[in-house]
Amino acid sequence: MVNDLKYELHNVLSGKSQIRIGTIIQTIASYLNDGEESGTSAESEKHFKKQEAKKLEDYITKNNLWIDNIDFSQYVSEGAEQKVYLKDSEHVLKLNDAIYYNSWKDYLYNLLQTKLKKK
Repeated sequence: MVNDLKYELHNVLSGKSQIRIGTIIQTIASYLNDGEESGTSAESEKHFKKQEAKKLEDYITKNNLWIDNIDFSQYVSEGAEQKVYLKDSEHVLKLNDAIYYNSWKDYLYNLLQTKLKKK
């Protein structure tokens, strides 16, 4: 099963297959892959993550993907990497800073993998 999941994730990340929920995550992860650099030191990874964040912000702005209707008075809870707000009676919004990931791309890959597991 683990190998099946890895194979399926590889196909999603390479664009060979699509997932019903998570297409935008797949698209943004692919966008971040364009011009990817490699680095081995922690300082290099920190710098790379900042570059990724800038690239993400540009993509989100260009494609009008910002969520600007968060009601911060609907705060529920927070953990080490995210704050949670009620969106409505059935949904929450999680604002995540990806502190436990070396890159935003790794965070997006984790989201995709979670979505594939739920299929």
